Amino acid sequence: MRVRKAVIPIAGLGTRHFPASHAVKKEMFPVVGPDGIARALFHYHLLELEAAGIEEICIITQPGEDELVNHYLRGPDDLYLKRLEKYPVLLREAEQMRGFARRVSFAVQHQQEGYGHAVFQTKDFAAGEMVLLGLGDHLFRGQPVSPYRELADMAEVSGGRSVSAVNRISAAELRGYGTIAGTRRVENRRLIDVSLIIEKPAVAVAQAQLRVNDLPAGTWLGWFGMHLLAPSIYEILGEMIRDNVRDNGEFQLTRAQEIQRQRHGYLALEMTGAQRFDFGVPDDLVASVQAFRQG
Repeated sequence: MRVRKAVIPIAGLGTRHFPASHAVKKEMFPVVGPDGIARALFHYHLLELEAAGIEEICIITQPGEDELVNHYLRGPDDLYLKRLEKYPVLLREAEQMRGFARRVSFAVQHQQEGYGHAVFQTKDFAAGEMVLLGLGDHLFRGQPVSPYRELADMAEVSGGRSVSAVNRISAAELRGYGTIAGTRRVENRRLIDVSLIIEKPAVAVAQAQLRVNDLPAGTWLGWFGMHLLAPSIYEILGEMIRDNVRDNGEFQLTRAQEIQRQRHGYLALEMTGAQRFDFGVPDDLVASVQAFRQG
């Protein structure tokens, strides 16, 4: 099975980055890559997804923001492009951006009702296929293979089940991530049959219920920020929205993933050679911009 589609949500309000996010969307903050080129944060997802073989990308936006993204991807007018001729690398960048503009579509989240609600807006785009989902305010890097590529390749062995990328987290980090219990597969110790998923568990809950074999004491496996989602996730999210099943006032993707696990099974892939850069809050933004630039 080959994964052709990916979803990137950028519909959040960026409240923790106010007032900067009032001027520029968080996911469009400039980030300088290892190659020295300054791009919008979300642009790097497009580059990674293209390298992973993804053909179609859906970006979740707030109302009206699709034109903002389209304007960015279409790039400058012909007069400005003429000026770029003395910078061939940047001219090629502009040409590549126009290529992305032809492959990107949009889903609009009209109300801020949670991550699961945002993902549900892409049901028509998915059209019954598995999709890659990556957090729009994170960036990812793998050596030598992109984490997106690694996760997409799991479609060949997942038996049609969802697979979430996970990494090791400490007790202090539990409050920020969905966390799993499960058993490693003998043939691939990084691949885990998940037996429980809990969103942001308390330490005592994690200690009692969220074990994965071969992890040191005080270490758990939590969401890395990207998921390979089987089509049944949309049916489950639809049921949650219909029945108004919320956590902390929102429709949460993690709850839908746990329901999906109960009904169909669920896998996780431990990312061991990959990095995640979190741009979600100002302090993390400062650290991530510097770390990402270093390559």
